[in-house]
Amino acid sequence: MNFSDEYFMKLALKEATYAFEEDEIPVGAIVVAGNRIIGKGYNQTEKLKDVTAHAEMIAITAAANYLGSKFLEDCTIYVTLEPCLMCASAIMWARVSRLVFGAYDAKAGYTLTQGRVLHPKTEVTHGILKDECGLLLTEFFKEKREK
Repeated sequence: MNFSDEYFMKLALKEATYAFEEDEIPVGAIVVAGNRIIGKGYNQTEKLKDVTAHAEMIAITAAANYLGSKFLEDCTIYVTLEPCLMCASAIMWARVSRLVFGAYDAKAGYTLTQGRVLHPKTEVTHGILKDECGLLLTEFFKEKREK
């Protein structure tokens, strides 16, 4: 089996579709260690009535629980949308080794912030399945505008 970035991003997209189906902003995330998924999540801010219930936060918590550690060194987090500043900070505090995201977030992405947000050793890869990730978000907000 080919455990590529595209493979894992497709699994993050699957999580994002759960959010879409529950009328949540469709963002999905998975945390991987040694080609094994150890945490996953999708946006649940409406369902949980919690502004911090972003896909990344849920996936990080699940992975930390799985490992029994607050640190996610030697882990990769795959996210369909560029993390916001809150989630990027959580990725930094958890010492995630690698961040891979699909679409950029031109309104609330962490890269809009001046200065370093992520841990200096965190490797970042972006644009993986960006069109598919972006399309799900575009469709979601199009439906919202039409209602």
